[in-house]
Amino acid sequence: MLETMNLPRRSFLRGSAASGCALGVGALPFLGKLPSLSAAEIAPDPGAVRFLPEIEPLVQLIERTPAEDLIGVVAKRVRDGSLRYREVLAALFLAGIRNVQPRPHVGFKFHAVLVVHSAHLASMASPDAERWLPIFWALEEFKRSQGADVREGDWTMAPVDEGRVPPAGRARDAFCKAMDTWDVEAADAASAAVARHLPTHEAFALFARYGARDFRSIGHKAIYVANAFRTLTHIGEQHAEPVLRSLSYALLNHRGEPNPAGAELDADLPGRRNAEALAGFDREWRGGRVDGGATRALLATLRTGGAEEASAHALELLGSGVGAASVFDALHLAAGELLMRQPGIVALHAVTTTNALRYAFDTAADDAARQFALLQNASFLPLFRDAMGGRGEVREARIDRFEAAPETEAKPGPETLEAVLADIGRDRAAAGSRLLGYLERGGDRAAYADAARRLIFLKGTNSHDYKFSSAIFEDDAKLSPEWRARYLAATTYQLRGSSAKDNGLAARAERALG
Repeated sequence: MLETMNLPRRSFLRGSAASGCALGVGALPFLGKLPSLSAAEIAPDPGAVRFLPEIEPLVQLIERTPAEDLIGVVAKRVRDGSLRYREVLAALFLAGIRNVQPRPHVGFKFHAVLVVHSAHLASMASPDAERWLPIFWALEEFKRSQGADVREGDWTMAPVDEGRVPPAGRARDAFCKAMDTWDVEAADAASAAVARHLPTHEAFALFARYGARDFRSIGHKAIYVANAFRTLTHIGEQHAEPVLRSLSYALLNHRGEPNPAGAELDADLPGRRNAEALAGFDREWRGGRVDGGATRALLATLRTGGAEEASAHALELLGSGVGAASVFDALHLAAGELLMRQPGIVALHAVTTTNALRYAFDTAADDAARQFALLQNASFLPLFRDAMGGRGEVREARIDRFEAAPETEAKPGPETLEAVLADIGRDRAAAGSRLLGYLERGGDRAAYADAARRLIFLKGTNSHDYKFSSAIFEDDAKLSPEWRARYLAATTYQLRGSSAKDNGLAARAERALG
């Protein structure tokens, strides 16, 4: 059962004048020893779950190689052509699934699993010659988490109890019953059946709903669902069974509480209320108009209202013909505004949870699951806001009134962008104001995103740096044009700047490559 189981600043930003791209790749020549990755390319313990034969040996290699040797071992096989990117990605993800327990909190050491898709997005957005850096970092993160798991009891995912796996015709109902009753063992067996018998889109709709149903783990449950299914699209759905088993185990975590199925607990109340509200919602809601006024009105509610008031306002807007895109504009802006009010772990997770729930809304084939994800997102944001109160000063800030820094350039270029990157982490308000001016005056958004991502490779120190940066550069393109620059400006309050200390990843990779 599962239960047992730093570059100098002036040399940092140099791009091609012809392309407008910042941050050329020449600063890391040692990576030329590895083949470039194009965007298109991109025996265990008998008590442990086994993976497919073609991936199991590589998983074991990652598990058993000492942390200080792992990049070198993987890099050697990449150089000789015996190992490809997708194989490394799959084995890395599955090693985390088998070796890192998603409890007592779907976070902490489990970020080694949560961050794999974010590292993949960072790789895909990188210049060809640098695509391996995020994966090297993720390999190191796995070894850190594996060590932490050993110190905490050395949990390993066991094989599924085949005698309890329901047949194909009962897979869906058995899974829902187990999840509704918070029955870990039954959910483990039923999730295996779901993986074996249900189409992926049906499985995602089920997991998306249960990932959004409660506020435990400050959004990590929804984040895990989104990132797990997104990773499966890249490594192959043939690996789904252990992933879905791990997911069900994570989603049923309610540490230190009675069984939520028979108790009225705060973390579950928004979900129950929103499910009831949707049961009586039969108005046409697809499509809808873009309405900046509605976005501003909901943003105001999210600043001061409670969870129930926020979701009720969102549902009212949908019913009145306002498009879901304008509702989500308010949700993304509200999350970004929380960063301006108190940068840190809570506001960061408001952003990454909104990213996950937006993905669920955009992807789920089931209308009820989509609506539920949107309403839960609206409910969760006031909970994030209130949780910030116990972590120090919560400043007054309004993303819709944020002022752009005055600039003399008609169209800002690399020097302005370099100044933005230098301000990040040193003067957050100045960085945001300068970036807002840069973007509003026609600055190159892609150059900024590329530069900010590369700073994560060189300066980032934890999984949140990857999760956060991947989320914001995925989401800003989804906002209505009038809001995109403001959203990105707010996110400078959490990013890594060019003046931050180097993390040593590039140096370690260079040593590993000889």
